[in-house]
Amino acid sequence: MRLFTPAPVLRPTQYVENILVTSILDGRYPPGAALPNERRLAEQLGITRPTLRETLQRLAGEGWLRIRHGKSTVVNDYWQEGGLSLLSTLAKYGDYLPNGFITHLLEVRLTMLPPVAGRAAAQHPDIILDYLSHADKLTEDTGAFSDYDWNLQILMARNSGNPVFSLILNDFTSIFTAMAMQYFTKQKARLASRTYYRELSDTLKGGTSERVEDVVKKAMAQSIAIWTEVKRR
Repeated sequence: MRLFTPAPVLRPTQYVENILVTSILDGRYPPGAALPNERRLAEQLGITRPTLRETLQRLAGEGWLRIRHGKSTVVNDYWQEGGLSLLSTLAKYGDYLPNGFITHLLEVRLTMLPPVAGRAAAQHPDIILDYLSHADKLTEDTGAFSDYDWNLQILMARNSGNPVFSLILNDFTSIFTAMAMQYFTKQKARLASRTYYRELSDTLKGGTSERVEDVVKKAMAQSIAIWTEVKRR
């Protein structure tokens, strides 16, 4: 008996991913749970076994699952066994993110972005300054703030001299932009960011890379506090 009806807008592998990942995230298949065998699961999903197997292999590679030959596939403790590629998949399912996940992600940014900004400031200050020169043209539009703020972070990563920083941030794009659309609905958040852009610009004009790191670190810490207020309300 088929338990699910395939969504016509999704390719078969996307459909399988959607069902499996959301079932893991909503607790239907918690860590340690065994999935039905391939034949039965393929029948339930209404797809072919090769399609199912392709998706299982990819999700296993990301750390969601552990495939055991001759035995049932088991759900991993993906927070402990997953990698950065898992974040890219997780980002597609914002409605299923666990409580506190965005705060944890912002804490990672607090640790990572200040030294990235410091490196960019030391190597390509003119590029960052040119971008910041447009900050005063920002309207109060939430989407405009979201795009501008995220592109600033990407610009810092790309000019840090280490391409790995860009690869890491790229995996966060959809999560951060979705979060920012909520964050920048608050006037307090927009005002804080305007102050941050102005302070960062002034510091780049006359400060050291260490001072730039301090400015970015203070702004990232403040964003966590504001986000906490947003979610509490």
